[in-house]
Amino acid sequence: MSYEIEGLLKVLDNTVQVSDEFKKREFVIEKSEDNNGQVWVDTIKFQAVQAKCEVLDSFGIGEMIKVSFNIKGNKWEKDGKISYFNNLDAWKFEKLGVPTEPDKFTPVAEGKDDLPF
Repeated sequence: MSYEIEGLLKVLDNTVQVSDEFKKREFVIEKSEDNNGQVWVDTIKFQAVQAKCEVLDSFGIGEMIKVSFNIKGNKWEKDGKISYFNNLDAWKFEKLGVPTEPDKFTPVAEGKDDLPF
C-alpha cells in the first residue's frame, strides 16, 4: 500500500553510501494542519533509496512537495535484545511550488533546542 503527503521541504541530507550495494538519502518535510483555528505542525523524516536519491537533487529547501511513499518495518535482534523500527520509503516526488502562506510554517531558531526529551 502506498501513501501521499504534501508539505514544506525543511531538510535535505546528502546521499549516504551505506554499503557497496545500498545508498540512501534522508529528507524532512513539515506538514501543517489547521484544526478549528489551532495549527498542528508535524515534522516527518523520509528516506529515498538507490536511484531515487538523485531525483531529490532538483528540489530545494523551502519548496512545497508531494511525496508518495511506502511504510516499511523491520525486526532487528542483537545480543538477545529485539528491536523494531519503521521507515517511510519515498519513491515519487512532485514539486508544488513555494508556500502560499509563508507564516504558516515557522522556522526553528538556530541553536534553540526545545525537544521534549
